[in-house]
Amino acid sequence: MRYIGSAFCLAMLWMAFALPAHASIANAPGANIEVSLITYGPGETYWERFGHDAIELRDSGSGEAVNFNYGVFDFNEENFFLNFARGRMHYLMDAAPSGIDERFYIESGRSVTRQTLAMTADQAAALRDFLLWNLRPENAGYNYDYYADNCTTRVRDALDKALGGVMKAQLTARPGGMTYRQQTVRLMSAQPWLMLIMDLGLGPYADQPLDAWQESFLPEVLQTQLREVRVDNGHGGLQPLVRGEQLTSPNRLDVPPTAAPDLRLPLALAGLVIGVLIVLTRRRWPIGYALLGTLYLVSATIVGLILLALWTLTTHHSAWANANLLLFNPLALLLLPTLWRSRRGFAASRFMDGVIALQLLAIVIAVLLHLLPGTVQQNQPWLLLALPCWLALAWSLRRNR
Repeated sequence: MRYIGSAFCLAMLWMAFALPAHASIANAPGANIEVSLITYGPGETYWERFGHDAIELRDSGSGEAVNFNYGVFDFNEENFFLNFARGRMHYLMDAAPSGIDERFYIESGRSVTRQTLAMTADQAAALRDFLLWNLRPENAGYNYDYYADNCTTRVRDALDKALGGVMKAQLTARPGGMTYRQQTVRLMSAQPWLMLIMDLGLGPYADQPLDAWQESFLPEVLQTQLREVRVDNGHGGLQPLVRGEQLTSPNRLDVPPTAAPDLRLPLALAGLVIGVLIVLTRRRWPIGYALLGTLYLVSATIVGLILLALWTLTTHHSAWANANLLLFNPLALLLLPTLWRSRRGFAASRFMDGVIALQLLAIVIAVLLHLLPGTVQQNQPWLLLALPCWLALAWSLRRNR
């Protein structure tokens, strides 16, 4: 995906729409159309970390080539950030001459790989006709979803449609390698704070087992999976869909790890350190204890409010029913007055005792939910962070009993 400013975006879309009227690709016979999947490696900016791809149509007669992609968005769109927060992200389809499109990624240091696909003349013509229809201004926009409807799933679906469903039939029968959460954490690991925020905000939807079709929401996975797809060779047999593969430009940026980093140990250590500091400062430095406890309780409240808003006020379904709400929730704010009173030796009221007991019960429920069979939210790192903190706070607030 990439950002294009509003004026430039409109100009590009007009050029893309007008281009087929003057380019031979629009009228070339199917036998002359060469179809390729172009895969671009991850970039440095956070919205580029998942990579990008495009469908290239090349007219073998004239040598003319056009790249079609579904990854254009506009920061200058009215209410862009509000729509983004609500999960209403508006993306556009775009087209440009292949040389111009690919030069942008090469200059950015991102890898460019071309996979030439074995399509019949009828399939290539059908794909061309669909892409040109989709490129019309009234058809170019769509509501983006990180996992289910993004710039790669649209490319995947267009190819599958032209192939008569062969890709989907084969890829759904094959298990995927990672979950949405694992792929997200892996690709965002170069930006640790953003990686942690995204992992914290993902609910159980992100932990469902995926087949190869679903996991092909990522450009690099789609590129890999296409190598295994087989299509009719026209003589009663099968042949690889990928007829040839070429690395047009190598990657010059840091490569994402092949596996998701394990967050359990660092977050468990962080939780243990915070819990120990709460206990030690409660005994020896009351004001430090109050400040540390306040930082934790306010942070838990803010996180809880955000998680609750994501579930109830947005269409980010990957964040719904987040079990981390049991660990970090707005009830934490109620404990602030008791925390500051406890540093002077005052005991918690019976009502606050109930709030503390309710929070500890929520922790127990979170642990039990995690132990249930089947697909459950993989939030062990956050359990390991929150558990020692809440136990230390509960002990410190009830110490004078």
